[in-house]
Amino acid sequence: MQILTDSIIGQRNVPGTNGTLRAVDAASGVALEPAFGGATLADVDAACGLAAQAFDLYRETSLDVRARFLEAIAQNILDLGDTLIERCMAETGLPRARLEGERGRTVGQLRMFAQVVRDGDWLGVRIDPAQPERKPLPRVDLRLRNIALGPVVVFGASNFPLAFSVAGGDTASALAAGCPVIVKAHPAHPGTSALVGAVVKQAVADSGLPEGTFSLLFDAGIEIGQALVKDARIKAVGFTGSRRGGVALMHLAAARPEPIPVYAEMSSINPVLLFPAALKARAESIGAAFAASLTLGAGQFCTNPGLLLAIDGPELDRFIAAASGALAGIAAAPMLTPGIHAAYEAGVERMAAQVDVATLARGLAVEGANRGRAALFSTTAAAFSANPGLHDEVFGASALVVRCPDFEAMHAIVEKLEGQLTISLYIDEADYDAARAFLPAFERRAGRVLANGFGTGVEVAHAMVHGGPYPATSDGRTTSVGSLAIARFLRPVCYQDLPDGLLPAALQAANPLGLNRLVDGKLQCIP
Repeated sequence: MQILTDSIIGQRNVPGTNGTLRAVDAASGVALEPAFGGATLADVDAACGLAAQAFDLYRETSLDVRARFLEAIAQNILDLGDTLIERCMAETGLPRARLEGERGRTVGQLRMFAQVVRDGDWLGVRIDPAQPERKPLPRVDLRLRNIALGPVVVFGASNFPLAFSVAGGDTASALAAGCPVIVKAHPAHPGTSALVGAVVKQAVADSGLPEGTFSLLFDAGIEIGQALVKDARIKAVGFTGSRRGGVALMHLAAARPEPIPVYAEMSSINPVLLFPAALKARAESIGAAFAASLTLGAGQFCTNPGLLLAIDGPELDRFIAAASGALAGIAAAPMLTPGIHAAYEAGVERMAAQVDVATLARGLAVEGANRGRAALFSTTAAAFSANPGLHDEVFGASALVVRCPDFEAMHAIVEKLEGQLTISLYIDEADYDAARAFLPAFERRAGRVLANGFGTGVEVAHAMVHGGPYPATSDGRTTSVGSLAIARFLRPVCYQDLPDGLLPAALQAANPLGLNRLVDGKLQCIP
């Protein structure tokens, strides 16, 4: 399939005239063909106008039509075959197996949301029938359903060019909710974005949906992304990236005459607590598993384990020896972009230069462009507590071990941590009592608490939470992975005393959609 360099505005391919951008081969540093034209402010206006026109039509499409649309996108992505994978490999430096797995995740979450749409539980139907004879006052008829917020802007992520990009989780959940989507393509993988955008556009046409259901814009700078967030027709934003970028979007959205929610996943160091009995029993295997998790994808996961806390002693020394030995044999891998690599190198140098920080291990140096060499450091609990700079995320395969004198010091550090996506604890049964005392603090600081594992595996499932208190995300009440992600793009509407013929189908007396509904406080389930 040919890679088109135009922005997609509804069903039109529109050449960009506002600067140009090119992808860079992550493994070699060589610029890739073709060049993509940046969108204009007029293109933003056109895309937002079409999305606004499409909204009322698209949000009331039948559940089956919307579900089949999501399934069509999934199939179209699979039909791109090696063309998509090979372009994505070149633009990101990620290996084939990783990208084939990510494609499977992308397709899987689209199909999951198709089933969520068909089930209809996301509509949250509640009915409190009228009670005209109630004393001392009659009760009016009240009926509630969730509706879509409106057109949504999604910013593609650099580290997940498929699963958090053009047709990734934010797009899938917003489309499932009934929101038209405008994607601002990530500049690091424009070819990948163009390929996926084209097949989403085709699915819109094949499904007979309004053309404003989907658009894709390329931005040669930051002007177009900012304009999208500020446009009055946009009602929510999905973003995965740096804290600086996410906070900038939050400020733009809050400064609008009508502020809108920004669902931004930003910064997390994902602490791992190593408990004594677990270390005594299996320090070496935990160390090896940690090294593998730290360097997965060159460490460019938002759930990368960047901080380890443990009580100082011979068991921790065994863990460090195992982890250091494993890291020393892992070759430096290409990072996503030259900018990300430069920021990683600066972060590692800054960490190594800190007083009271020791360099424990470095990964294997390899010649080539943008190679991120793994790094493991250690410090004391006192130094970590006294130096806020040690708390900062270094995006890449870098981690810091904090040697704690006792559980009290470990607990004090946890209480000072910022919000996190994940907190992990390695425990054996003898550690349960000690671990139990930490759980309330974990719950207050993370969206996911896990035992005997690292957070780098994010399962797309109904019970998954990929979110957390600020700055892990901009809104810790939500998730960007799993079926609950649809809730970000919905709001409740109550209908009081409307005649049955004017009610949406979900609320009509005959229940024509066959939905589970909460009627007078009791759940009525359809067999």
